[in-house]
Amino acid sequence: MDASRIRAGRRGAVAVVLVCAAALAGGCLAVPPARKGGPTARAALPLAANDLQDQYQRVIKQVLPSVVQLQAGQSLGSGVVYDDRGHIVTNAHVVGSEKTFRVTTARSEEPLPASLVYSYPEQDLAVIKLDKVPEGLRPAVFGGSDQVAAGQIVLAMGSPLGLSSSVTQGIVSGTGRTVSEPADEGSPGATIANMVQTSAAINPGNSGGALVNLDGQVIGIPTLGATDPGMQGAAAAGIGFAIPASMVRTVAGQIIGTGKVTDSGRAALGITVRTVVDDGYRPAGVAAVTVRAGGPAARAGLKAGDVITRLGDTPVGSTTELAEALAEKRPGEPVTVTYQRSGGTRTARVTLGEQ
Repeated sequence: MDASRIRAGRRGAVAVVLVCAAALAGGCLAVPPARKGGPTARAALPLAANDLQDQYQRVIKQVLPSVVQLQAGQSLGSGVVYDDRGHIVTNAHVVGSEKTFRVTTARSEEPLPASLVYSYPEQDLAVIKLDKVPEGLRPAVFGGSDQVAAGQIVLAMGSPLGLSSSVTQGIVSGTGRTVSEPADEGSPGATIANMVQTSAAINPGNSGGALVNLDGQVIGIPTLGATDPGMQGAAAAGIGFAIPASMVRTVAGQIIGTGKVTDSGRAALGITVRTVVDDGYRPAGVAAVTVRAGGPAARAGLKAGDVITRLGDTPVGSTTELAEALAEKRPGEPVTVTYQRSGGTRTARVTLGEQ
């Protein structure tokens, strides 16, 4: 799925209200008779709403102090306090090419200086570190993949449009999404697997913040919203994506421990590529521009100039489609690559390497 870094708004509230109103008008809401002297069913409805509201407020009070506003050059984004040593995790596209930052925490009246530890654009994650750890810095609690399921209520916390400490709410709309980000400043956008889809509003500035469940656990890092190709790239309301917390912990843990990502878990062929088009200027495959000596593709016999048209059972017409197909694979996994050479079609069995 192609998506843009425009943050989506959300729709659907009107539809829900209309459905509920229709149910009430049609008499389909079962209301048990009230017991004499006891609370009525009508009184129970506001109580349930108040309970949910109280839970929202408890989670916000618990987690929001761990979500910071991050200024990188002229850009604003969000970050999440990872540990009590001053490490903050955010998106790679938030830090960009900057090395130093200004961070505003829940307790700081003035921005605090911070420096880049490492940026990993392939997974759109980065870690920065406060130059001096302020008193009372509160790390967030990161959940795992078993804490994420469609239908869960979630809150997105960050600094959309520069409005620090903002909260929106929605649900987990889906899991396991593979999303390709748009190209940025001449570089191809990252293709990220296993993303969490949410209806919580994700707007510019939310990137790098926290997607939180009602147990107060960060289950993802909001990263981008979808766009509607039929509306000239306008934001597709209610469709946003977050990098899952399990991947955040894997990448951030390696960066903090070694200063870089040593085990990405991302499959690779060991080639650089470009999209080729047919006579009608339609994408027709992916040409290998360079093939790394001793890499997976080279060991399987592929050469520069070969045009890949299929990875396993998945047709490949562009570099984005190849990246999305590889995102579904794991290093060490064998796969059949179909390619064109000298006008003929060939296949090669490639054991995938790591990016």
